[in-house]
Amino acid sequence: MGAAARWTLAVLACLWLALCTAVGPLYWDFENGTIANWNWTNTAFFVLSFAIYLGLIVIMVRFAAGQRVLPRAISGRLSRAGQQHSNQDLKPSQSQSVVADSNVSKRHATAASRFATLGRWITRGTNRFWKLALVFFIGWLWVPTTLLSAFGADIRSQIREFSWAWNQWTGLQQPYIGFFSFVPMDIYPTAHYMWPPDSTYLTDQHNVVLTVFYGAVAAFSRYLTGSNDAGIVALAAGQMLLAVFCCAATANRFLNRPWMGVAQSTKDKNGSSTSTGSVSSTTSARIAQDSAPQLAGGRARFLILVFFLCCPLAVFATISITKSPLFAFSFVWWFGIWYELTQTWKPAGKRKGLTATAPIRLPRHSFVAFVLSTAVMLISAKYAWYIIALQIVLALIADRRRWTTYVVALLIPTMLIHGGISLAISSGAIIGGDPIESRGVQLQMIARVASRNPEGISEEAKKNLSDVFNLDQMADAYSQQDADPVKSSGIQAKKVSYKWRTVTPEDMTNFNKAWFEIVKDNPVIALDALLAKCFGYFNVTDQPYVSMDYYVTSDYVQKNSTWIKSYNHNWRERITGFTRSWGKIPVIGWITHGNFYVVMTLLIGAAEVIRRRWLTLMTHIPLLLLMGVMITAPANNFERHMLPVAFVFGFVVLTYWRESLAERRIARQAQSSASTTTTLPQ
Repeated sequence: MGAAARWTLAVLACLWLALCTAVGPLYWDFENGTIANWNWTNTAFFVLSFAIYLGLIVIMVRFAAGQRVLPRAISGRLSRAGQQHSNQDLKPSQSQSVVADSNVSKRHATAASRFATLGRWITRGTNRFWKLALVFFIGWLWVPTTLLSAFGADIRSQIREFSWAWNQWTGLQQPYIGFFSFVPMDIYPTAHYMWPPDSTYLTDQHNVVLTVFYGAVAAFSRYLTGSNDAGIVALAAGQMLLAVFCCAATANRFLNRPWMGVAQSTKDKNGSSTSTGSVSSTTSARIAQDSAPQLAGGRARFLILVFFLCCPLAVFATISITKSPLFAFSFVWWFGIWYELTQTWKPAGKRKGLTATAPIRLPRHSFVAFVLSTAVMLISAKYAWYIIALQIVLALIADRRRWTTYVVALLIPTMLIHGGISLAISSGAIIGGDPIESRGVQLQMIARVASRNPEGISEEAKKNLSDVFNLDQMADAYSQQDADPVKSSGIQAKKVSYKWRTVTPEDMTNFNKAWFEIVKDNPVIALDALLAKCFGYFNVTDQPYVSMDYYVTSDYVQKNSTWIKSYNHNWRERITGFTRSWGKIPVIGWITHGNFYVVMTLLIGAAEVIRRRWLTLMTHIPLLLLMGVMITAPANNFERHMLPVAFVFGFVVLTYWRESLAERRIARQAQSSASTTTTLPQ
C-alpha cells in the first residue's frame, strides 16, 4: 500500500506536467484559446508528455535500485549484438581494419586520459571555498562592469516611497488620503482602509527593510551625484558580491563536503554506525555515504559552474535589483546549510541494527550562516516565513536532538523580523501589503468571465462585486498572462477596476461570495483562467512571459535612467538579443528558462518519494512550496519566481546521484552477504 501511494503521487505529478504541456498550444492563442477546444492533437501531446515524464521517473528509480535502466529485451539484444561482433572470424581483407580499430582505441584511451587529467585539475581548482569564490567572481566580473545594473519598476517605486517618507520625517507637508491625491501607496495600490489615521508613506509592499535600504542608498547617491544611478549601480555590485559568496559557500558544501573529516572522527569516537540489519533507504544512504568519496568529480563541478557562469538566469540575476534574485541567492546559501545538516545527521536512538550516536553540531561559521541566510530570506520575500515555519516543524520531527539549532537559527529570526514587521503594521508605523495581492487566481477567473461571457455573471454576483471591482474595467484590463492590470497596479493613468479608495474589509466577504457564484456558473472559463495563469511554469516548451533579460534592457534602464542608459547602451541590446535567440531554439534553449528546472526538480522529487528518501525530501520541501508560490503569483511563467529552484537544481541532481550510488552499494553488499551465507557449510 505504501509503494502504491508513493507511485500514485508520482503519477499525479506526471499528469499535472502533461496537462500543462498539452494545453500550451491552446493558450498561446491569447484571444480564442480555451480548454473547450481540446482536440486529438492536445491528447497526443498529453499522452506523449505523460509517457516521457513517467519514463524519466522510472529510469531514475530503477537506477537508484540497481536495476536495468533499459528494458531487458533491448539490453539483451545490445549485449548479444556486441558479443556476436566480438566473436566473428576475421577475414584476411579485414586485417587493415583491425589495425585501424586498434589506433582508434588508442586515441580513445588518450582522450579519456586527457579528460581524467582535466577533471583532476578542475577538482583541484575548486576544492576550497576561496577558489570557488574566485571562479565565480572572475566569471561574473564582466556583468556589473559592462552592464552596470538591471532593474524594473519595483526599485523606482521603493525609491519614491522612501523619498516621501524622508520628506515627512524632515517636516515637509504632503497630500495623504483624498480622491485627488496620488501617493506611492496608490500605485500598487493599497486599499485606503489599511492606511492609519496618522500619515505614513512606508509600506511592506516590496518588503519594508529592502525599501528603506534601497531608498537610503539612492538618497545618498542623489546627495552626492544628483541622481539615483550611482546608488543603483552600487546596489548591483553589492548583490553580485553577495551572489559570489552564497554560490561559492553552497558549491563548497555540495562539491567538497568539508565536514566529512568531522563526521568520520565522531563516528570513530562513538563506534561504527554501519549495519547489516533492515533499515530505511534514507538511513542506508547516510550509512553508505560515510565511506563515499568526499569530493565530487570534475564533470559535476564543470556542469554546475557552467550553469552559474553561462545561463542567463544566473548571470542577469546577479545585478537585477528586485527582491526575487536577492531571495534566490540567500536561498541557495540556506539550502547548502540544510545539506550539511542532513549529511551530519545521526540516528536518534537504538533501532534495529543501529547504534545511537551523539549528534554532530554545526560549526560556528555554519551556524552563523544559517542565521544570516534565514534573515536575508525573511527581508527579501514575504512568503519566506511560510517556508521557514514548515521547515521548523519538519526539522524538529526528523532531527529533534539538534532542536536548539533550529530554534535559534530559524524560529528566533522569524519572530524578530516577521513579528517586528507585523507589529509595525499593527501600530500604524508602516502600511501592510493589500490582501488583494494574494487573490490573483480569483481575480483572473472573474475577469476572464467578465471578458468572455459577461452574461454568465448573475445579478447577485454583480451586486456583491460592485463595492470592490468595476466589472467593465476588469473585462477591459484582463490579460491571461498577468493579474496586475486587473488589480489596478501601475501608474496614475491605469484602468481603475479595483476600487481601493473606497473598499472595506466587509466588502471582501462579498467578493468571495461573488467569486464562488461566478466559478460555479462558468466552470470551464474559470479553469481556463487558472491554467492560462500558471501552465507556463510547468511547460518546458513555453517561452517566458517576463525573462531575466527584461531587466537588463527595460525602459527604466535604457530610457528613463540618468546616465546608465548612455553606458554600453547597444551592448545591452546585443547581449539580450543573443540570449533571447538562444532561448527560442527548441530543446537547446530550454536550459535557459526556469520552467525546465522546475519540471525536472518535480520529477526528481517524485523519484525521491518512491525511494523513501525522507530526510532528503525534508530539505527539498521548500522547492515544492516555491512551486505553489508560482501558481499563485500574479503572472504566468515569470522567470524571477523560478530562480531559487533553478539555482539549486544542479545540487539536487548531485544529491540524487550520490544517494543512488549509495543505495546501489548497500544492495550489492547485502546481496554479497546473502550469497556468502548460503554457501557456508551447514
